[in-house]
Amino acid sequence: MWAERQAKLQNWPMGPSAPSRESASCADTSDPQKVHAVAIRVGSGRRHFSLSRGCASTGPGQGAGRASSVLPGGAHHSGMNQSERDAAKRRAGESAAATVEDGMVVGLGSGSTAAHAIRALGDAIADGLDVEGVPTSFQAREIAIEEGIPLTTLDEAAVDVAIDGADQFDGADLVKGGGGAHAREKIVDAAADRLLVVADPTKEVDVLDHPVPVEVLPDARTTVADAVRRLGGQPELRRADRKSGPVVSDNGNLVLDCDFGAMPDPSGLASDLSALPGVVEHGLFVDFADELHVGTERDVTVYEP
Repeated sequence: MWAERQAKLQNWPMGPSAPSRESASCADTSDPQKVHAVAIRVGSGRRHFSLSRGCASTGPGQGAGRASSVLPGGAHHSGMNQSERDAAKRRAGESAAATVEDGMVVGLGSGSTAAHAIRALGDAIADGLDVEGVPTSFQAREIAIEEGIPLTTLDEAAVDVAIDGADQFDGADLVKGGGGAHAREKIVDAAADRLLVVADPTKEVDVLDHPVPVEVLPDARTTVADAVRRLGGQPELRRADRKSGPVVSDNGNLVLDCDFGAMPDPSGLASDLSALPGVVEHGLFVDFADELHVGTERDVTVYEP
């Protein structure tokens, strides 16, 4: 099954001969559990794939623009319930994992959606896939060990592809750090030849406006918070749910969640935050995503931003 899924993704025709949204269809719908890949071409050169159980509904009338803003069948993604979101995350993670090839070193992202990709890689390794992983957090490392994924480090190997989630995305720009692992995630994601971002469609926006996590040295908490206010943000120390006091990152630091409202210039803000003394790393990943795997209730849309 793993080889079949990869082959369908890799061998689908590209370029002018690729089927349009109107003409794309599944090769076989007799088995509703069979995984099919459908290529969709939208606008000028944007390439989409739909990896779905059964045949994706791909009706006409969808012009250029983000295919993930409207779900198959016309339902807007804002109506997704939690069960549908969980299923969409799983589809996105499995879709990205299906692109991994023998011999690759994979950056293993953190968070609930990336966890699905890690587990899918574990299944593939059990079926004979030969890869190594570089975890981005304690959580990612634990899941990888549980799934039998051989691990390595950036000191020992170069990362071919990283698979990671996002708290919010606008094209290739991301806000990450909901799990407090954004410092290590950024190191691994930046080192990878390609970053595949996995998400459900509720994470897509036209302008980033999610609070930006900023990891700070404990002694710099007050000075960084004051500087964030001068930049127009509202910092809040992240508090732990099941312990007294603040969240402590894997690196032993504190996290400020900084609400800047809408961020039309994430690149400029990222530079300002990086320049603050005491900031270890912030959660703005500007122009990081090479490919987006966006799950929906029924399938996955994959495109290059």
